[in-house]
Amino acid sequence: MKKIAVAVSILAMCVAQAEEVYDVVVYGSTPAALTAAIEAGRHGRSAVIVCPETRIGGLTTGGLGATDIGNKAAFGGQALQFYKDVATYYGNPDHLIVQFPNEKKRKVISAGILKSESKWTFEPSVALSILEGWEKKHGLVIHRNEWLDRENGGVEKKDGRIVSFKTLSGKIYRGKVFIDATYEGDLMAAAGVSYHVGREANSVYGEKLNGNEPGYAKYHQLHKGIDPYVVPGDPKSGLLPCVEPYDPNFKPGDGDKRVQAYCFRMCLTDNPSNRIPFKKPEGYDEKDYELMFRHFALGPLDRNGMPWINSKMPNCKTDTNNRTGFSTDFIGQNWNWPEASYAEREKILAAYLKYQRGLMWSLANHPRVPGKIRKEVSRWGTCKDEFTDGLGDGWQKQLYVREARRMVGEYVMTEANCRGKVVVPRPIAMGAYTMDSHHVRRYVTAEGYVQNEGDVEVGTDEKGKRFPPYPIDYGAIVPKRTECANLLVPVCLSASHIAFGSIRMEPVFFALGQASGMAASIAVADGVAVQDVPYNKLKGDLVAAGQVLSVKTKVN
Repeated sequence: MKKIAVAVSILAMCVAQAEEVYDVVVYGSTPAALTAAIEAGRHGRSAVIVCPETRIGGLTTGGLGATDIGNKAAFGGQALQFYKDVATYYGNPDHLIVQFPNEKKRKVISAGILKSESKWTFEPSVALSILEGWEKKHGLVIHRNEWLDRENGGVEKKDGRIVSFKTLSGKIYRGKVFIDATYEGDLMAAAGVSYHVGREANSVYGEKLNGNEPGYAKYHQLHKGIDPYVVPGDPKSGLLPCVEPYDPNFKPGDGDKRVQAYCFRMCLTDNPSNRIPFKKPEGYDEKDYELMFRHFALGPLDRNGMPWINSKMPNCKTDTNNRTGFSTDFIGQNWNWPEASYAEREKILAAYLKYQRGLMWSLANHPRVPGKIRKEVSRWGTCKDEFTDGLGDGWQKQLYVREARRMVGEYVMTEANCRGKVVVPRPIAMGAYTMDSHHVRRYVTAEGYVQNEGDVEVGTDEKGKRFPPYPIDYGAIVPKRTECANLLVPVCLSASHIAFGSIRMEPVFFALGQASGMAASIAVADGVAVQDVPYNKLKGDLVAAGQVLSVKTKVN
């Protein structure tokens, strides 16, 4: 009888667990996921974060320590709180262990300070410690290493609402409102919500910067005259890796399925006691870097000479990003990532890692790289004390997914919004960065040489006046009413390619996540669809929480 009672008790516990219904279920571990769950908890709602990752924080903890933002006055609430927490951390002298040799004072290196209370540059490990501190402080329930079952009907819907989703481990998560806070939009797609991958044609939303843009190919560009063939001058030898043939039918302004390039945001150091020298990866193929060697042969990459943006972080570290015509961006090799299976993404991730490790080894060691560059790059290496949970030798698991799926929701943010020509009716957060896209392809021109295409960096009008911060509409995080009534999408939100290029910054995701958590809480409390959340109520809660919905201050 005792065994039967225990079995019944266990069965009852399992049934209760299976039938647990959360007010808010968040999928993902980006900053938006964390702020959404925190806000739901503040409003008395039960919330759970379900994520494939074991390391929370997305790019904020994945190497992007040099915060891209434009105007810091556009942020309050939880977004600003994070950067205040960074300032508090580095305000402790014990946390400034070592600085760059040429610094005379022990100080935090910062890209910008707002009222001297916030700092916007930081080490990945510091960002992780802060966000894990938030997890404890707010009692967040996070189920790590839980992957949405995307291929076997993992999302259950009824009457236009998500009822539950299943993960590959077999767990089922039931909720009243769901939030997709991933960089890829996997839950959104599995729920049958409309989305777009790639660049829309300029004609779709009446834009100028969205589609094929060879005329803007002036930044991060290769020298003209580089031969595209394995054997120079011999088309029969084939094109070099990652180079597309000339397509006379692809016209300026046309749309395509190409996605702007990804990379790993590297955290490097020149502190010998903490440095891991760059190593030649297994399977290294010199041909993968032939374009770079030919590029060097024609002269310096540009007036600065170095093929990276090596932004200084505290404690003798950097946030290192792509710069020049051949750098850390693995152009054209990520187009399948948004829709790829988990296994396919693993292969793409491995290819990116091999490429970038091979690139750094080449820059530091290859005889066809100018000696000045080899000398400088070889001083640097990855960090022994960063990404110890990553892919080994100081490399992280988080690829810089700059753009993947983008929802086509109730309101589509476009170039006109970024330029301030169209002002949204229901602002919930602010965007403040230049309209920015990295290259999407490397191709043979009509003249027969190699050129990069897709880079757009526009933050000013024809007279050179910088665009001010602009509001983001609530409808941009809400699906069409006919597609799903209880889903919010703060990261893969509804925006054209070029508008997303401005919105896609981590502080914006902090802010949009907070707005999503509030909207979800109101939807649960009022028993309404997310499309019917009373905007005035949402606006009042946002303002009370310190969210910035308009900026009248001078642009910095």
